[in-house]
Order: sequence, then C-alpha cells, then structure tokens
Amino acid sequence: MVDRTGPVPAPLMAAGDDTFRVPLRATPAMLRASIAGLRMPVFAPARRAADLVDLARFDPALVLDIRYATARNFLGFPVYPAARAFLQRPAARALSHARGLAARHGYGLLVYDAYRPWHVSALFRHAVPESLYDFVGDPAHGSRHNRGCAVDLTLWDLTTRQVVPMPSGFDEMTPRAHVGYVGGSARARGCRDLLATIMQASGFEPLAEEWWHFDFRDWRDYAVMDLSFDEIGRTLTP
Repeated sequence: MVDRTGPVPAPLMAAGDDTFRVPLRATPAMLRASIAGLRMPVFAPARRAADLVDLARFDPALVLDIRYATARNFLGFPVYPAARAFLQRPAARALSHARGLAARHGYGLLVYDAYRPWHVSALFRHAVPESLYDFVGDPAHGSRHNRGCAVDLTLWDLTTRQVVPMPSGFDEMTPRAHVGYVGGSARARGCRDLLATIMQASGFEPLAEEWWHFDFRDWRDYAVMDLSFDEIGRTLTP
C-alpha cells in the first residue's frame, strides 16, 4: 500500500490518443460568434457566497490535465485561456480528502476539468448535434460545473506514473462511459468503481452517464456563474 502526501511527479499520459471527437455543427469561429451575444439566464439566488480556490495551489499533489485548454477534447479546439482548475473551497477540501484516500490505494488524482464558465457550457450545446445533448446538458438550467461544484477526473498509478485504464476515454459520448457499463476489461471496470468509491466517501455524487464526473454534495447551495478565469484570479483568497 502506498501512502504519499505533498507534491508528486506528474503522471505519464496513457499510450495512444483516446480523445473522443464529435462532428461540429459549425466552425470554431462561428461557434464562438454564436455565443458571444448570449446572456446568462437569471437563476435562483445562492444560499452560500462563492469562494473559489485554485486547485493547483490548494493541493499541489493534485495533478491537472485540463483538456479544454488544449485541442485534446471532444471539440478539437481550446475553449479555456489557461490550464487552470477552480472549485468552491468546501468542494476543494473534499477533493483533497479523496486524493488522500486514492494514495492509500497507490493512486493519484488527475483532474480534467472543474469550474466551467456558463458561456463555455453554452458553446458546448451549440457545438454538438442534438443526438448528443444528454452529454453536454442544457445551459438554460445551468450545470454543477458552472457552480464550481463538479470535477472531472481519473486515477493514475503513483508507482508506474501511468494513467490507469478506464472503460472509455474522457468525454467519450457512448454507452462505454456509463458507470453501469459491463463491457471492457475487468481491470478497467475495477479502476472505474474504485474511483467512484473514493469520491463518494469524500462527499461527491457520481453522474450515471460519465464515470469521470462527480458533483459535490452541496452544489445546490451555490450560484451558476459565468466568471472568466482572469476574473476569478483577481479575487482569489489563499
């Protein structure tokens, strides 16, 4: 059993490219233009004030692979200006707890995404065909990511520094991504289920359609937000 704390070497990426791509409904420039004039709907008032933290600073042992800051995502082009990840402070504490539990099993946590501005969620909806709407959600309702209370992540092996196998790639919009999928290898299913056990023990709820997605249990207390990463950076507290 491996139990490590503090900064650890970054993982090596899994062999091959498992990036899932969708047929875009328009070019990247046209998609960006289509959301430029959108106004976020008025949502219910929040019970708790926002207190976003930068995960890289909050817990340096968390490793980031922010796919939406690169072209290695289902859209094929970057939508974030920087590879940063933010969560509400209680959610970040819960994630740090999950990282400690994962270490007891010999694994680290690799974060793909956390807080997502509302306009990015709207872009996702505009980009994909209607047949894939269930995977990107409806910006009219807001998302847990928009509240800073959802995290997308996977496990990596602290000894081999390899990202573990899972039944599907990140953001793969197929039945293989479902938490109840029974195909694939026994090892991949075991890694998926271990991740879910660790996250649930730390205060997160799984999403049935995506093995990588977990919602912090108190997400309903926070407002849907459309703050840019730069705006967040100017207001962060230690």
